[in-house]
Amino acid sequence: MRSLTVRENLRIGRGGVDKAVDIFPGLRPLLDRKAGLISGGEQQMLTLARALAADPAVVLADELSLGLAPKIVNRLVEVPRGFAQRGVGVLLVEQQIGYALQVADHVYVMRRGEIALEGSAAAIAGA
Repeated sequence: MRSLTVRENLRIGRGGVDKAVDIFPGLRPLLDRKAGLISGGEQQMLTLARALAADPAVVLADELSLGLAPKIVNRLVEVPRGFAQRGVGVLLVEQQIGYALQVADHVYVMRRGEIALEGSAAAIAGA
C-alpha cells in the first residue's frame, strides 16, 4: 500500500518487520519512508519480503524483472530459490527466461497462451 510506510506495510503481513528485514536487509533504512516513494526494485523487495516473512507454503512471483536493473533482479530471483530449497513451493512467472532458468527446477515456456516447451531448467537451457 503506497500511502503506508515500509514498516506499516511489513506489520500488515503475518511475518513481521524483523523477519522481513532479515530476508531483505536493504529495507531497514527505508522503514520510515512511504512505500509509494521508494524505487520499483525496493517496492518489489517489500512485496516479496512481506509475503516470504509469513512462511507461506506456496509463493507466486509474477514478473520480478519487470522494469528493474539486472543487479536488483539477480537479488530478487535468488530469494524465492532459497525458499524453494527449504520446501516452499514457488511458481515464478517471468518473461526474461534467463532469470527463470537461473533459479528454476522445471520450466514451462508459453507462446501465445499455449505451452510451447516444457522440461527441466537444464534441458531447456541446453535447447
